[in-house]
Amino acid sequence: MGLPAEGLSRSRQQTWWPGALRHRFLLGRGMISDDTEHAIMTAQALLESGGDVERFRRSLAWKLRWWIVALPAGVGLATGRACFRLWLGIPPERSGVMSAGNGPAMRSAILGAVFAEEPEKRREFVRASTRLTHLDPKAETAALAVAEAAAWIVRGDESVDGFMGRLPALGADEVWQQLCQRLADALAGRVSVQDFAAFLGLSDGVTGYAYHTVPVALFAWLRHRGDFAAAVGSCIRCGGDTDTVAAIVGSLAGCEVGVDGILVDWREGLVDWPRSPRVLGRFAVELGSPGGKPVRWFWPGIVLRNLFFLAVVLTHGFRRLLPPY
Repeated sequence: MGLPAEGLSRSRQQTWWPGALRHRFLLGRGMISDDTEHAIMTAQALLESGGDVERFRRSLAWKLRWWIVALPAGVGLATGRACFRLWLGIPPERSGVMSAGNGPAMRSAILGAVFAEEPEKRREFVRASTRLTHLDPKAETAALAVAEAAAWIVRGDESVDGFMGRLPALGADEVWQQLCQRLADALAGRVSVQDFAAFLGLSDGVTGYAYHTVPVALFAWLRHRGDFAAAVGSCIRCGGDTDTVAAIVGSLAGCEVGVDGILVDWREGLVDWPRSPRVLGRFAVELGSPGGKPVRWFWPGIVLRNLFFLAVVLTHGFRRLLPPY
């Protein structure tokens, strides 16, 4: 849902699309973004790991290697560098680069949901996923926050205040402590998601910095709990890195409302291949089953799909050169 708006400011979105949020990526249809691709890789690595973190790390590392070879249209700088380091033979334990980008955060909700009842394992798997690509402690703190949110939703055993009380302990740095306080204050004041983003200095759009992306994503989910469309739509309207912020918000809101809580038009409007909505559904089934098996699909088709996807992205880019501005 956030792909067509990625990189656009809030005002330009309103100029182009003043109506309700809907699929606008490809003739009224939508395709999955690199964020969903990372969720797929994480899910597959989990299914192949048998609950062993080292097997998970190795499996995810190989998936990242082949993912970059398949010419994805959306690659963060840090993630791209880490993938090339893996191809150079640097082991997964040392392949990450010093960056606080949001790559690990967009992979971590699924880890939180799977290990909702196992806090130590949850932290261990999030750390393994994060350090494959990002070494800045801020990236890990942000990823842990998303995983903690997903775990809290699945457990359903605490109030919002209880969840908010857990967040500061996830990171020791002062900036994170301030962000947690700002998040709590904004929730208490019931400000809009756009106003919260502006309060963080993000009036022109949410950046790919984890300490920008994750607080806005958490706030959008909490501000619109139980309303998937409102949560996702509110963060997209902030502008900036809309596909990643919406992917994180959608992962959390989706944990809470389930498939039936997502608008039918949004679900049926998603067209992709070979990782189709049916394949995504199989991941959910396997991850929710004891002894779930890895999911198979026609992976050689991914390069052709990515080339087509890139052509659509470039078409959007050329369209942005034209008015209205």
